[in-house]
Amino acid sequence: MARSSTTSTTARAVPAARRSVLPGRLSPGMACDTAFRIIARRHFDAVLAQHDGTCRGDPDALHQIRIALTHLRTAIRFFSPMVDDVLRPYVWAELKWLNGQLGMVRDLDVAIERVVAESGEELAVIAELQHWDDKRAESHRLLARALQSARYRRLVEQTSAWIESGPWSTRRSKEAIRLRRCSLADHATERLTTWEKTLLKKARKLTKLDVEKRHKLRLLNKRMTYSVESLADLFADGAAAKQKSILKQLRKAQKSLGQLNDDARGQALAASLNGAGPEAAIRFLDRKREKKLLRKASAAYRKLDKAKPFRSSDLAPNSEPED
Repeated sequence: MARSSTTSTTARAVPAARRSVLPGRLSPGMACDTAFRIIARRHFDAVLAQHDGTCRGDPDALHQIRIALTHLRTAIRFFSPMVDDVLRPYVWAELKWLNGQLGMVRDLDVAIERVVAESGEELAVIAELQHWDDKRAESHRLLARALQSARYRRLVEQTSAWIESGPWSTRRSKEAIRLRRCSLADHATERLTTWEKTLLKKARKLTKLDVEKRHKLRLLNKRMTYSVESLADLFADGAAAKQKSILKQLRKAQKSLGQLNDDARGQALAASLNGAGPEAAIRFLDRKREKKLLRKASAAYRKLDKAKPFRSSDLAPNSEPED
């Protein structure tokens, strides 16, 4: 436990040491470089805050660290190409590595919850749960080792330094300067409009998508949801109600797509259990449930399509970037 605490303390100290003072809230006319640092800091700090709990095996801490990490990765995508410098591929690869380490244990937690919820007191299921618990314990040992490793400590230090002063922040080309100075409202409107069109176009074919393409749609939906959440400061007055309505439909679709993805992952994980038998995988294969979830997601997308959510008037009028 002492080792975990030392790692966490070091991890939290590194970002604070090199930080400049930034506004506490986003604003429409804020320059994109400032906005990126504010958003990225929020989510990176949230990752670090859940480190100790995740090392101890707390399922809620694990869930929260994955959410924060996905928020951070979404922010990097949202501000592309501004942040696409020579270090960005390395930072991205390390964050992807961390997400992979977290993902296996989280998938097992979700699968175990499903088994428990549907099991009752059946002795056969209780025996099956032992196989799930053994795999979860093994996977968590590997995760804890990763979170206490030199690689994780380097990830924390280098990601923090990149957010604050990576090459993206000092490039002197006219295009690089334009991207940094672009107002957040203008960039957000353009980015969200583009993502919305792509999301709704793919969603119209939802019932025909295979598991892999449905998974990609879910990721795009999550990207949209997390971006709108991160930009909450920009939705003021009447736009705030519309933002809540947009998020409501995105979250409904996300929940259904997430459950479908959990079912697919559950089948794969069950098939990998030693000695659990074929019944373990069958539990996650329910055609009636699949059709119901697809209907719910499709209904949410139809409502989102009617709303035409992202227009310049929803965020703020165009304005010059603030100093």
